[in-house]
Amino acid sequence: MTRRGTRADLAQVVAWEQQCFGADAWSQDLVTAAVDANEVLLDEVGFVVVRVVNDVADLDRIAVVPEQRRSGHGQVLLSAGVSAARDRGAERMLLEVAADNVAAIGLYVTAGFAEIHRRRNYYGAGRDAVVMELQLDDSNHPPKTVQ
Repeated sequence: MTRRGTRADLAQVVAWEQQCFGADAWSQDLVTAAVDANEVLLDEVGFVVVRVVNDVADLDRIAVVPEQRRSGHGQVLLSAGVSAARDRGAERMLLEVAADNVAAIGLYVTAGFAEIHRRRNYYGAGRDAVVMELQLDDSNHPPKTVQ
């Protein structure tokens, strides 16, 4: 079950951020800003950060501790983020993911995201970003869940 992150969760979220992203981890100030803006949802082994501006949601972060990956937590966090975005009036959700992150791309495709663009060398020389989109306002295509 997911819940909103609070200031009481900062140390845990910062620790997960470091554990999951290493040198690319957000600073404590960035994590604090996301928590203060009510953009962080978490469960017992990870978190998701979803920012909504007008009718567009951005999936800024999703992290599951390495030893719990491939256990369904990513899908639970993603579904919670999509629901939160819908609740806040978003009509679509965007994300960027490294083109070589096959596991994450698989999660997003299963949830109904589609590639809409590639950003060459976004993560450094030879590391492209895949930009993906999920339409949230189309009741004919709700997000799929992984069983």
